[in-house]
Amino acid sequence: MPPSLGGYQGPSGAIRGYQGATQTVAASAADLGRLHTHRERHTAVRTEPRPAVMAAAEGCRCRGPGGRNNIHNNNSILYSILRSDSLVTAEEPQQQHQHQHPQPTAQHLLQKGPPCAPGPPSSVPGPLQACSCGSTRRRGVLRSPQVTCKAASAVLVKTLRFVKNVPCFRELPEDDQLTLIRSGWAPLLVLGLAQDRVDFETTETVEPSMLQRILTGPPDRQGEVSAGQSRASVGVSVLDIEAIRAFLKKCWSVDISTKEYAYLKGAVLFNSDLEGLRCLHYIQSLRREAHQALNEHVRLIHREDTTRFAKLLIALSMLRSISPAVVAQLFFRPVIGTVNIEEVLMEMFYGK
Repeated sequence: MPPSLGGYQGPSGAIRGYQGATQTVAASAADLGRLHTHRERHTAVRTEPRPAVMAAAEGCRCRGPGGRNNIHNNNSILYSILRSDSLVTAEEPQQQHQHQHPQPTAQHLLQKGPPCAPGPPSSVPGPLQACSCGSTRRRGVLRSPQVTCKAASAVLVKTLRFVKNVPCFRELPEDDQLTLIRSGWAPLLVLGLAQDRVDFETTETVEPSMLQRILTGPPDRQGEVSAGQSRASVGVSVLDIEAIRAFLKKCWSVDISTKEYAYLKGAVLFNSDLEGLRCLHYIQSLRREAHQALNEHVRLIHREDTTRFAKLLIALSMLRSISPAVVAQLFFRPVIGTVNIEEVLMEMFYGK
C-alpha cells in the first residue's frame, strides 16, 4: 500500500489498530461488524477515483477497471457535475476518519505511479512550458541592409559566373539548366557567402499578432496588399537566420579551401533529386564525380585529418535547412522589393 494511506495494512492491520485504540483483548461481534462496515466504506472511498486530483497528478484519462470511464473527459464541467454527488457522499466518512488515514497528496500519487497508460500530452496538466509561438514570431532584419545586400549581390554575380563556366552544365538541355538554377541558386549563394567570408548583423523585431493585424489592418483589397508588403518588410524568422549563421560558422571552422568550395558547389549544383530532369542519369554521374573528386582531394592534401571529408559532408547537409525564400527575403528584398528573384536570376544568367 502507498505511504499516503497512513499505515493502513489491510483488514488484519485495521483490526489490530482498532484493538490497540480501544485497549480491549477481543472485540465483540457487533464491534467487528461495525469495523467491517467501516473498512468497506474506507476501501470504497480510497478506490473511488477523484478526477481532479488523479488527472493532475497521474496524467491519465482512463478511470476504472477496463477503461470504464474512458468516454468521459475528467476535466469537463459536465463530468464534474455528474460526479459531484458521489464525491460529497464519499467525503463524509473520509472526513470522520481523517485523523487515522490522512489524504494522499499529489507527491504521494506521483510516487505511486500511473495505474494505466497516460493520455495524450494535451490532456496532461502540469507546469506551464515555454510557448513555441514566440520564437516563430520573432523576426530579424539586416542591421545594415545596403552594405549586406551589396555584398550578397556581388556573391550572386560570382556564383552565376561560376555556373556558366562549368562545361558540363552548359551541355545540359535548357530545361534542366533552369531547373538546376532555380533549385540551387540559394545554397550556392550561401556557399559563396562562406567562401568570401561575408558576415552580417541583424536586429530583432516582432511580427504583429493576428489580433493586431485584424484591428489595425485596412479592410480594402489595396490595404491587404500593402499589409502583406509590410509583413514582408519585417524580415525573416530568427530560426532561419540562426541556420544560415550556423552554416557559415561551420564552414569557417573547417577552413575550407578554394578547391573544396568548387567541389562542394558542383555537388550542390548537380542535384539529381529534382523532378522533371531529362538527363537524370548524367546529372547523377556529375554529382557522384564531384563527391569523388572532393574525397580524393581531402585524402591527398589532408592525410592527417581523417574526419575532414565527413565534416565537409555535414556542412553540406546543413544547407538543406536553408530555404531559398528566406535567402531572397533577407538579402535581396530590401533592394529589389517585390520583384521575383527568379526573374532576376534568369535575366542575369541568360542576359534576357
